[in-house]
Amino acid sequence: MKPVTLGVIVSNRGFFPGHLCTSGRKTILSVLKKAGFNTIVLPQDATPYGAVESLSDARKCAALFKEHREAIDGVLITLPNFGDERAAANTLRFSGLQVPVLVHAFSDTATKMSISDRRDSFCGKMSVCNGLRQYGIPFSLTSQHTMDPESAAFLADLKAFGAVCRVVRALRGARVGIIGARPAAFNTVRFSEKILERAGISVEPVDLSEMLGRANRLKDNDAAVRAKLAALKAYTRTSKTPAASLLRMAKFGAATDRWMQELELVGTAIQCWTAIEEFYGIVPCMLMSMMSNALLPSACETDITGLIGMLALQSASGRPAALLDWNNNYGTQANKGVVFHCSNLPRDFFKEHRMDYQAIIAGSVGKDNTYGTITGRIRAVPFTYCRVATDDTAGTIRTYLGEGRFTNDKLSTFGGYGVVEIPKFQDLLRYICKNGFEHHVAATMAPVANVLEEAFTTYLGWPVYHHRG
Repeated sequence: MKPVTLGVIVSNRGFFPGHLCTSGRKTILSVLKKAGFNTIVLPQDATPYGAVESLSDARKCAALFKEHREAIDGVLITLPNFGDERAAANTLRFSGLQVPVLVHAFSDTATKMSISDRRDSFCGKMSVCNGLRQYGIPFSLTSQHTMDPESAAFLADLKAFGAVCRVVRALRGARVGIIGARPAAFNTVRFSEKILERAGISVEPVDLSEMLGRANRLKDNDAAVRAKLAALKAYTRTSKTPAASLLRMAKFGAATDRWMQELELVGTAIQCWTAIEEFYGIVPCMLMSMMSNALLPSACETDITGLIGMLALQSASGRPAALLDWNNNYGTQANKGVVFHCSNLPRDFFKEHRMDYQAIIAGSVGKDNTYGTITGRIRAVPFTYCRVATDDTAGTIRTYLGEGRFTNDKLSTFGGYGVVEIPKFQDLLRYICKNGFEHHVAATMAPVANVLEEAFTTYLGWPVYHHRG
């Protein structure tokens, strides 16, 4: 994923030691560079110490941020001394930026508390936060009130804030596609396109018959078809899949790629059964797995809000996300359960994998029409789960999220599957049912629940239930 770009405001108050601004600015920019962030910051000679204190300073910094507004993912306000709350807030207001903001204050040294070395950033941070709140500017805080920017704890905070920036950037202005109508039996995947649009998420629909028509027009020797066929064979074991099925998959995949590129889409939700099996002779699961593994998430059964959860999770973690069913109990162990799909899980999720046919619907449409799943056992690692839903009655987007782990508990079944362990799992399941959430849940193999909670609540304004052990 591309590096996060931060606008940096070095906040100063003139009757505090100016040399702390000079040294603090140098330190914070060095830390950000080492951590892999790009920065947009006033040149050191543009204002006293390259900091922001006066109205004039704020206008200069705001003009710089405006110039780079398309590149800036978030803003760091750092206080090497007390700082000026008006200048920091004015910079953000004048810039027009609506991005995540992190407020950081340097720590004082107990043996350096003379008038020439005392920072008072501890106090100044409260004033800056008060000012931001008065201006209606949402912001995030570091894990400790004041922090050494060269500490491991601050580096972890920066990493988390960068993930928040990626999530907000990904969801605001996201363009996703839906291929086909929802399966008739799945009322659970209904969603409000208008509520998503109000949140900046656009949904581009296309009829399944149109996509099948596009695929059928492609020649066997089309360069995109041959490339997709080679990619399919390189992605997993396909030796038991008929050549004709692989070719049909390659054509559908090439057609989907072109459609996504034409409309600048970052993810898809597909009518994966049963029309495509009956009238085209494949399941699209492998193609969806490949897209998700390449960070272009693809959700089953036209579950658009499930796709939004996948997009949020992969943006937070930088790793692929999957859409799973909360599917079975695991014996009598209340904090464990079985997750499953038929499957289109990204390859990154599996211990080992291969292409197979879709066993659930093969009996009704014929085995030869259902090749194209990717099957295997999910690796035993920690994970974060997330469900996004549109609530038409309340007119809002609502979510739940939390963390657990995939286990190595014994299980013999088919599709893509795993055993999960989640603290107080029964309480979570009760919450899901009582609040009418869907049976699908998105997951990624990294602990990023806190990141999503911050992005959803502070910057997107979505209600969140964070399930904790």
